[in-house]
Amino acid sequence: MAMKIVVMLSLLVVVAMAIPEAKAQLGILNDLLGSANIQGTVLCTLNLKDNIDDNGDGAPAFSNAQVQLMCGGKVLSNATTNGAGKFSMKMDSVDSLVYDLSSMLNGCNLMVPTPLSDCNSNLPSVGSLISTLRFLGITNSVANITPSGFHFVPS
Repeated sequence: MAMKIVVMLSLLVVVAMAIPEAKAQLGILNDLLGSANIQGTVLCTLNLKDNIDDNGDGAPAFSNAQVQLMCGGKVLSNATTNGAGKFSMKMDSVDSLVYDLSSMLNGCNLMVPTPLSDCNSNLPSVGSLISTLRFLGITNSVANITPSGFHFVPS
């Protein structure tokens, strides 16, 4: 029984020592990343299924909509959709001093405060579209991030 306790304590010490090393490695990854690019498409719909359609089939594009990157209740960045409902936000290394990649993916959301009634008068004039973030990969030291799918949140 005493041997089992010694083995368990040894295992806990090894795990506890590995955590700072993993965090340090993530810090190195964040240092290698020069920036992050968040891009996607916003469609004029209440339906999540329609809104994640990358081909634009189904719901029409939500043009001229404001898209905000919200982190900890603050707007960290923003963009405006084009005529096809597409947006792109580039986060440079200065922004990464505030939020590392892991924090951004787990603690930030994209929000579209522009009323849906701006693209379709039959849709609500209060409320907003919100999406979590999805990491796609790294290209040329740029982290590529996209919305996981917008859904409507009434006010």
